[in-house]
Amino acid sequence: MNKLILTITIVALAGAGLWLNATQTDAALQPEPAGHTADTQSVTAITQSPVVPESITLWGEPISLDRLDMWERLDRELSAMTYTHGTTMLMLKRANRYFPVIAPILEKNGVPADMLYLASIESSMNPKALSPAKAAGLWQFMPATGKEYGLEVNEWVDERYNIEKATEAACRFLKNAYSKYGDWNSVAVSYNAGMGRISGEKKAQQQEDPFDLYLVEETSRYLFRIMAAKLIMEDPQAYGFRFRADQLYQPVKYNTVEVNGPVTDWATWAVEHGTTYAQVREANPWIRSKSLPNKTGKLYYVKIPEQDKFYRSKQKPETFNKKWIESNTKTGSAFPR
Repeated sequence: MNKLILTITIVALAGAGLWLNATQTDAALQPEPAGHTADTQSVTAITQSPVVPESITLWGEPISLDRLDMWERLDRELSAMTYTHGTTMLMLKRANRYFPVIAPILEKNGVPADMLYLASIESSMNPKALSPAKAAGLWQFMPATGKEYGLEVNEWVDERYNIEKATEAACRFLKNAYSKYGDWNSVAVSYNAGMGRISGEKKAQQQEDPFDLYLVEETSRYLFRIMAAKLIMEDPQAYGFRFRADQLYQPVKYNTVEVNGPVTDWATWAVEHGTTYAQVREANPWIRSKSLPNKTGKLYYVKIPEQDKFYRSKQKPETFNKKWIESNTKTGSAFPR
């Protein structure tokens, strides 16, 4: 008898709970009365879909996004990049340091400036990036491809991590691909998949425009990731990223020392040149060992940070793009483009 009463009581209480939840849900769905102010403390954030433009200019050429699949593919990448806050914010901060280094090299080689955004999606502008597949540096060269395009890659030196030399090598690849395809969209997807793969798919699918090719997902997304990076990095505030000039990573001023012989111990070499092993390795990530045999007498340029300008208090903040900085800030000046 007691068990029966207990069972009836539990069922009754559960039913009351269900009725109460339903009543609360119904009330929540009712429109707010006039003049009512919502409890903003209960709202942690508003997630807003980024605006996808009707068209975009890439490599100096207009690309229409009117086609449903193209609009949706860019929407996917813009949404992902906008709300991967930490990665995208660091990419922007680093770009302020490294864009001024690689942009003139692209220009000198006749490569479109928008290739800055290809490098951005490759490495998030981290010059020490290393992928699980062993692609390395800002441009994410595989070891064999790096060697093919003139980079030294061994246990002592890995020039895939040398920003200037890797950018020159990337330019050689990009120009080689352009001479083959004659359009930069095909060049960009070939950077991801390789020229052999793209040429084979063009022939098999009887299509020349890479937007009309069915490709593996990573390559299919590649051009749209470049577009998303361009949109966000040209106007971060439009996508919710705001900075003061002094929050961006600043260009580092270096003294350069020529080395054309062996280095028995880089730590000793660093002390002899008034710096530390840590600073030498940080400034020259292409150094991959504590020594350098250099039996051929090859000339290397080793960077040492100028110590009198290596502190935030001694720098005047510079920005590569005015739109990277909050409109109400008065800190910093635009870096000449």
